[in-house]
Amino acid sequence: MTETATLTNTNQTTDYTIEQLVFLAAEAADDRKAGDMTLLKIDTVSTLADYLLIVSGFSKVQLRAISGSIIDKIEADFNRLPLRTEGQDRGGWILLDYGDAIVHIMMPEQREFYNLEAFWGHGEIVPLPQAN
Repeated sequence: MTETATLTNTNQTTDYTIEQLVFLAAEAADDRKAGDMTLLKIDTVSTLADYLLIVSGFSKVQLRAISGSIIDKIEADFNRLPLRTEGQDRGGWILLDYGDAIVHIMMPEQREFYNLEAFWGHGEIVPLPQAN
């Protein structure tokens, strides 16, 4: 399912696809040196979301920096904030819920333990553009 969202601000209307949103989130994560990024398309196997972006950070400070970068970039480009955030104060796993796209920012230990890629392994892995 390709969904186009339209948000109206007082001075502008922004049109974008959910694919553009997840690629922007990946770019923002890369700007903060996130590691091991995986994008899964799960729209055919779940109604939870269309995409899951899973990235690693290597300290609690870096997790918050990655999260902040994603939130700021998506708000600046698409005038959209996450519907829900979880884990900002705990630091081992931060979740940003954008409705059709969910971003998981995890420490390597949590990522290995929960193994979301295996759990959602029946979804399609989407290649991400090469990091700069």
